Amino acid sequence: MNDPQPRHTIRQYEEELRGLRTSLLKMGGLVERQIADAVDSLVNRDSNEAREVIARDAEVNRMDVDIDAMCLRILALRAPAASDLRFITTGLKINYDLERIGDMAVNICERALELNEEPILKPYIDIPRMASIAESMVKDSLDAFVRGDCDLAQQVIERDDEVDQLNGQIFRELLTYMAEDPHTIGRATRILFISKYLERIADHATNIGEMVVFMVKGKTIRHMDKSKK
Repeated sequence: MNDPQPRHTIRQYEEELRGLRTSLLKMGGLVERQIADAVDSLVNRDSNEAREVIARDAEVNRMDVDIDAMCLRILALRAPAASDLRFITTGLKINYDLERIGDMAVNICERALELNEEPILKPYIDIPRMASIAESMVKDSLDAFVRGDCDLAQQVIERDDEVDQLNGQIFRELLTYMAEDPHTIGRATRILFISKYLERIADHATNIGEMVVFMVKGKTIRHMDKSKK
């Protein structure tokens, strides 16, 4: 009896899945760098670095298109089922979140370019803290994806609260600045935007963590109370 799926085809399929995993990790590494460099351009008032991050977004977008095409090609040609199907569909969704994270890094740089032209309003303390947490969430969510580690994915989801708390803290502090001196409103508003962009990055990392749980367990935990996940 002939093997319905020749071994060379199986090897090709496995290589395609490995290629998808590798591409997602490479894109993840790039967006992690984008976050770090974007915040550095703000803290160090380095407009050249901000422009470099904005220019590199073209590479993020190219990888987004390539990974989408890779996933769709595998779905069309291999007709995957069960865990492989969940892996590929999760890869598609992760790709979207990574591209959006890249966009948030660009947005941070655009606000940094504006802020760098004005006197500094206050030392940047909580913004780098938010960025560090958000960046680690992105990294850990991708590690959880590669390892199929639901525990690590859950830790990422739970860390989102830390970012939300810092975002609220920054909002309250800057509201005080604006109330006391209307001349600070423009700068404070831009910093609030940056805080919100970082909060959105953490949300996208949380999405990836939730998708890892779906991939491994086939269980959807989006929109659930965190205590029940």
